[in-house]
Amino acid sequence: MFLQRQIFYYREKFYFFEEEAELVERNKELLFKLIVVMIGGFLNAFAMNCFLIPANVYSSGFAGLAQLLSNIITDYTPFTATTGILLALLNIPVIVLAWKKVGRSFTFFSFFSVGIMTLFLEILPIKPIFSNDILLNAVFGGLIAAIGIGMTLKFGGSTGGLDIIALVLSKSKGKPVGTYFFLFNAIIIITAGQLYGMEKALYTLINLYVTTRVIDSVHTSHVKLTAMIVTTKGEELRKEIHAKLVRGITQMNATGAFTKQDKDILMIVLSRYELYDLERIIKRVDPKAFTNVVQTVDVLGEFRKI
Repeated sequence: MFLQRQIFYYREKFYFFEEEAELVERNKELLFKLIVVMIGGFLNAFAMNCFLIPANVYSSGFAGLAQLLSNIITDYTPFTATTGILLALLNIPVIVLAWKKVGRSFTFFSFFSVGIMTLFLEILPIKPIFSNDILLNAVFGGLIAAIGIGMTLKFGGSTGGLDIIALVLSKSKGKPVGTYFFLFNAIIIITAGQLYGMEKALYTLINLYVTTRVIDSVHTSHVKLTAMIVTTKGEELRKEIHAKLVRGITQMNATGAFTKQDKDILMIVLSRYELYDLERIIKRVDPKAFTNVVQTVDVLGEFRKI
């Protein structure tokens, strides 16, 4: 009886420490995401206040729209409105859309990103720090902003506004996020050209092209991959993958040619965006598993888009 109690005690203690370790791991992951999103928001504000706004070149998405509206209000009305405040106001209805269509976690990180970006837009001085050359400011401003947007998207959030709309369409259509950015931002280019001259519009076009290309290289959720996992813990691995990724898995029996040991092969098609999570699951459940990951040209049939 005493031995049974001891076994029960140590088993419960093991489960407690296991749950505590998982909680610590989740908190670390949350903190990491918050830091990444914060850096992304800062990079966006830095690109605008130190490159794009001083050169009168417009950013992408709602940031560019807020920038354009700020100029219009200042130039054509007796009132003034900062880019940061307008950005926050424009994002309110879109955050509601994200809550309904994308998810609570995504909405939280998006709201956090918009808040950080608005804060830095108000804090950072609006002045060029490297050059007064419009072309250089357009290119490097677009590059820095795109890195910020891409980082934020990659780790589960957005910079709000058109990022959310583009991501919703990317999930439903399976096309690159940057493509939708380019289409949506055409209105900014046309409006800027009509109000402030075609030269500004052309520089804005260069900035938007750089931004979309870099975003697609950083945020690659539209890229499909096929992972073949050879493991001796097929059932455990299958359950963990299903719990985290919600992906279909094909499970096959196999035998090691050298060891003659019975194994399972798990085949899963996923987005590049999910590969990081898959690698973490494999390392945790079966560090000795052999995994081969190849790029998939196309997927026919049911495939849940991210």
